[in-house]
Amino acid sequence: MAGVIQTTVRRSMPASLLLRVRHRSPGLANGLVGGALAAGLGLAAFTVLVMLLWVSSPYPDSGPGGALHVAAALWLLAHGAELVRVDTLSGAPAPMGVPPLLLAVVPVWLLHRAARDTAEGGARDNAPLMPGRTAWAGVVLGYLAVAAPAALYAAGGALRPSWAWTALCVPLVALVAAGTGVWTAYGRPSGPLEQVLGAVLPRGARHLVLGPDGRPGVAARAAAAGATVLVAGGAVLLTVSLGWHFGETRRTFGRLTEGWSGWLAVLLLCVTLLPNAAVWAAAYALGPGFLLGTGVAVTPLGARAAPLLPPFPLLAAVPDPGAGTALHGTVVALPLTAGVVVGWFVGRGSVTGGGRFGVWTTGRTAGAAAFAAGLCGVLMALLAGLAGGPLGTAALARFGPVWWQVGLATAVWLGLTAAATALTVRAWRLRRSYRRGERRADRVVAPRRRPALPRPARRERLPRRTWFKRKPGRSAPAPAPVAADEPYLLLDDDGDDRAPGDLRDLHDGTDPFGLRPRPEPLDDLPTPSPPAAPGDTEPRPPA
Repeated sequence: MAGVIQTTVRRSMPASLLLRVRHRSPGLANGLVGGALAAGLGLAAFTVLVMLLWVSSPYPDSGPGGALHVAAALWLLAHGAELVRVDTLSGAPAPMGVPPLLLAVVPVWLLHRAARDTAEGGARDNAPLMPGRTAWAGVVLGYLAVAAPAALYAAGGALRPSWAWTALCVPLVALVAAGTGVWTAYGRPSGPLEQVLGAVLPRGARHLVLGPDGRPGVAARAAAAGATVLVAGGAVLLTVSLGWHFGETRRTFGRLTEGWSGWLAVLLLCVTLLPNAAVWAAAYALGPGFLLGTGVAVTPLGARAAPLLPPFPLLAAVPDPGAGTALHGTVVALPLTAGVVVGWFVGRGSVTGGGRFGVWTTGRTAGAAAFAAGLCGVLMALLAGLAGGPLGTAALARFGPVWWQVGLATAVWLGLTAAATALTVRAWRLRRSYRRGERRADRVVAPRRRPALPRPARRERLPRRTWFKRKPGRSAPAPAPVAADEPYLLLDDDGDDRAPGDLRDLHDGTDPFGLRPRPEPLDDLPTPSPPAAPGDTEPRPPA
């Protein structure tokens, strides 16, 4: 057969391309799906809760459609959006802008989880990380694609969302929560945060916040600890006050509703508002207190009566009207304790976490304490702004703590206490180190910086549990173990271009049935000649 041209059979897709497709990072579509799934799960959780309460209610007047509208409205309220009630006795719409902080945990956690899993690239441990902007944009767009129809659907119910607050709060929560998820997937780097702070802060304050001596990290941890102490102390004050007014708290359940279903609904509402009440109690201990209406302030110095309040169980913990007593003044122990905790964190960090400059000086320590107090004031102002809001018009237009007053009081209380505590802790730790024979603070030599090593292209990460776990890919069977004395076994299947059944196997000493020939004895090998001397130029004959 003349003119036969042998061609090489090529695959439809190279193995390298298949490997690249198998290990590729997910695109924008995965982020869109993750954001939509987070929004759908949040809506489903609120729908299940509201439908259970509607089914168990003895007066289901609105029907299942009304319950679904309420569920969508509550989901928007959990994002901080203000609702408007249209079926009031006066006929005028009344705003309702006190979001339960416990409900806000659901959408924030779902968004954070969706963004983190999307940025990590799926369930594979060694999958490359997705670009942060792509994951962030995909999750946010997918979340808002579900939030917009939900807001339109909730607009047809008795609780209608305020469009201005909805357009502001829902995208803001999505942006922040998804951003923290992507930041967590990348190992919480400090570079993006430092860039943002460097662009926002004035030039004179940048060295205080972004200094290379470790103050930003120590101050952030101290501020978080101080805010935790204030909120936890507020919860303790709330519990003590509810126990003090236990009789009134028990009577309010019977005034609001009757039957076990109504009591369960009121109890669930109280549980979701417990974080709000803890923030209110912390604001009361800080001094500014909170408002129970326009011009009705409740502070440790005194409280005014608010006759328009409904008989709600948590409102039974409000102090009695009248001037404050010495018992009410004992609440100042809470901000003092928070200041001591902040100062302890800063004082410990000034000795053990001093960055490149060793032990901090007294000025640096006091500045770090003041910075931590300011950060804590910002956190408490944010919590106070989220914990309050309007519950109606006219007298109930202002309900809860005033955010800027709470933030200013926190910074003042904790700034003075934390600075004194930090300097005391620093002096005490240095004194203990001097007694142990360590070097003095002024003789501390900055540690030598380690050379920067090249970062690997892929980093190994611990597997995380995702919502939908992908099936593991099929791997090729492992090759059979090869004996150490038979290296030629590796060449049995490599480089063999002959077709099956080729008769040339009969002439090269190989059995066509796969049996290897018996090796020949090694007695006939020639004896190697001795090495030549350095001065010899002619080859020697074999011996």
